[in-house]
Amino acid sequence: MTPLRPEDRLPSGSLPRGPWNVLIVGPSELAGVEAEASRVEAMLDCQGHHVSRRLAPRSAWQDREDVSAERPDLIIVLGGDGSILRTARWLGYQQAPVLGVNLGRLGFLADVSSDEVEKAFTDLAAGRFRCVDHLMLECDILRGRTTIHRELGLNETSILAGPPFSMIEIALHVDGELATTYRADGLIVSTPVGSTAHNLSAGGPIVRKDLEAFIFTPLNPHTLTNRPVVDSAAREYELVVPQPNPGSACVVDGRVIASLAPGDRIRVRRAAPRFTLIQTREHGYYRTLREKLSWGGGARGAGPQAAGESPAREPTS
Repeated sequence: MTPLRPEDRLPSGSLPRGPWNVLIVGPSELAGVEAEASRVEAMLDCQGHHVSRRLAPRSAWQDREDVSAERPDLIIVLGGDGSILRTARWLGYQQAPVLGVNLGRLGFLADVSSDEVEKAFTDLAAGRFRCVDHLMLECDILRGRTTIHRELGLNETSILAGPPFSMIEIALHVDGELATTYRADGLIVSTPVGSTAHNLSAGGPIVRKDLEAFIFTPLNPHTLTNRPVVDSAAREYELVVPQPNPGSACVVDGRVIASLAPGDRIRVRRAAPRFTLIQTREHGYYRTLREKLSWGGGARGAGPQAAGESPAREPTS
């Protein structure tokens, strides 16, 4: 296994040398989360770090909180990707580095398994890790001249047609210029982090998580030439829904934030805060894609060399 180069390591000042103030969070109703929190706390205590916990029901993570008084240097999220999305929203504009421990299923973001936790902490203490900043989006809903809602998101903003489930028109403006008008069941505006979520299920592309881009993926478009588009996150995007259905809604990271009225404008742009995910040397981007999406890379039963890999770099069993 190749160690990280100096330029791959955490920039100076992003995480103190220690001891750290560590906050453990997770959904209290998830089976095994209490026991895992105790185990993780004991490991961190042995390394001399200051540890606190916030295990709470998922419903308690609906609103942002001010966590500045706790000043966490590191947040350990127990659960799955949903737990990380809720944590990112809960932290709001006061983000902190996150290490996700996967107690769920797929785990694109929470990709450290329970068995790997001790090794991950050893790597953290030795500096064998990198912090990867990820784009977050800011979504404003404007009704006339009034902003009726503002929401921070990590995965995506979706405009969904809703009941009675007939297509709606969604006009996309880029920096004030009309780009196109979709007639579809909805539209997903995804960050690179969210490209492997709803966007991927809808036929959108996978975009590397550290790129500065938004992905626009129409849902069942009437015009088949309306294909997914990737554009720069440096631009400002506005979606206009002239005649929504009675059940049309704006959804951010799986959470309905507002029902839509005729003429509502949904403004999407790059948010000021960044979501920072800690990546150990054993969990590179393409390894995660290979494992989570079952990218075989060759005939079943073939060894790593058949897939173009060097067995010395990443042995397989």
